[in-house]
Amino acid sequence: MPVTTELCEQDAEQHASNPVMPTYANESWRLEASFLSALFVLSFFYLCIFRSVTTIEPDEGILLQGAERILSGQVLYRDFFSFYTPGSYYALAMLFRVFGDSIVVARTALALTGAILSILTYVLARRVCSRRISLTIAALTTATTLRYRFLVLHNWDSTLWAFLALYCAVRILEGADWKWAFALGTFASLTVMFEQSKGMGVCLGLSAGFIAIFLLQGRRPLLSRVQLLALSSGLGWPLLITFIYFASHHTISVMLADWLWPLQHYSTANRVPYGYQNWSDESRNLLFTTGTLLERQIKLLAISPCFWIPVLPLVATASFIYWIIRAGRQRASEQESRYYLIVSATFTGLLLSTIAVRADIVHLMYLQPLNCLVLGWLLSGRAFPLRLLRPVRPLIATYIVTALLAFGLAPLFGALTATDEITTRRGVIRTRGKDTVIDLLQARAATGETILVYPYLPLYYYVSRTFSPSRFDYFQPGMNTEEQAHEVIRQVAERHVRIILFEIAFQEKIPHSWPGTPLSAIRNDPVADYIVRNYRACKPLESPAGWRFLFMLPKDVACP
Repeated sequence: MPVTTELCEQDAEQHASNPVMPTYANESWRLEASFLSALFVLSFFYLCIFRSVTTIEPDEGILLQGAERILSGQVLYRDFFSFYTPGSYYALAMLFRVFGDSIVVARTALALTGAILSILTYVLARRVCSRRISLTIAALTTATTLRYRFLVLHNWDSTLWAFLALYCAVRILEGADWKWAFALGTFASLTVMFEQSKGMGVCLGLSAGFIAIFLLQGRRPLLSRVQLLALSSGLGWPLLITFIYFASHHTISVMLADWLWPLQHYSTANRVPYGYQNWSDESRNLLFTTGTLLERQIKLLAISPCFWIPVLPLVATASFIYWIIRAGRQRASEQESRYYLIVSATFTGLLLSTIAVRADIVHLMYLQPLNCLVLGWLLSGRAFPLRLLRPVRPLIATYIVTALLAFGLAPLFGALTATDEITTRRGVIRTRGKDTVIDLLQARAATGETILVYPYLPLYYYVSRTFSPSRFDYFQPGMNTEEQAHEVIRQVAERHVRIILFEIAFQEKIPHSWPGTPLSAIRNDPVADYIVRNYRACKPLESPAGWRFLFMLPKDVACP
């Protein structure tokens, strides 16, 4: 494999002969442009393989249905609930308005996001790594990042804006003009507007990086007055537009309350140990105890990155400390020190924001482009020039690349074997297992009808063109409040909801997905109690992931 022994030896020789950071700007522009174009096209078309493939994940429908509400004239926070900032909702609604309202349109934009993240990984890695290592980790970014959860989520949007902000910061430290400062402010502000926790993390990390560089390199101003003005303007305009829009709808107080809502409610149910894997007992049994010895070894290789990927953000934090010490002792070039300080500081800020929210493997994977960038540093031996590791670096590189390829190929196998086609009101989707919910729902519920999917699978609203009776498209006992539960009950009763999809085994997910959920929330579920008292079960249904539902009608209505 060309990215093992030869690759590592090449970088080791380069480091020994030239301790200064490789100069990206001196490379042939046309050659680099050709690599970037090929990488972008290949990444985009690879990710497009997954556009119509779904397992009917609960989280994906949140944005899709929210965008649908906006297109129908509703206003976020006033007419429907969300506990994060509005960027993804309105960006997706605009996308639907221009290109058509279907899940494939949203998934195509997701593939575009993944291709851009791969490009950014390459250009940031190329500043300190050889072209081979940079291309390798960019390809691994394509194979492992978006494909880990190829879902329309605000998490991927905010990761893109954060990564763009980091790239702009690097360009400013390389001497770029005021336009890059304006772009830095814009992308940092957009990160806040798409996910407040990640936005605060990237702002904290960038600030720490700039302050460290300023203090360690002679207290020389890093930004001119024009650049500072451009940076402030970039930070301000997304916030200004947001507040003007919601002020015009008299929704500022509700918006701010929803933004702060996670501080009191989200963390309780979602608090997990760092690097938590979210595996159920059934998943562990499938992964570790079934199959032949060879099959189990292959599965172990494929899932092994889940155990060491959480270490990579910690390596970035260690790198920040290491380069503070090294720059303070003036043992590296100014250009090299600036690069490592700003990138590792930004990653540290994003890590802190993740720890504050939910530091499981899923949320750490939302930072995978930066994880891959750290891998590039380790493979090149530049961020931590540990001579003891040089003899074994080719073996480590072989394992890392092989494991990540196996990790990324598992979802590809799932996509290629997803042969069950379902024609929905939002386009054709493909699943790997039978879904008995959508066909019955579309046969019994009219377009635009109010139904209840309880507690938590809003994607069924979106694909069937139906709507929730309340402000809540998703509801999680133990995270949402009892007051909100009674609001759902009141709206179901007032609107005389005719159809309910009730997931009967949702509580089985709680111990491994939300282990911090209070037991009182599991014992006392007012909405479930109301459904059981007032509705009759007509037919059992099942999603492709094996989640069990009951198709329910009011008790005074006979089952068809």
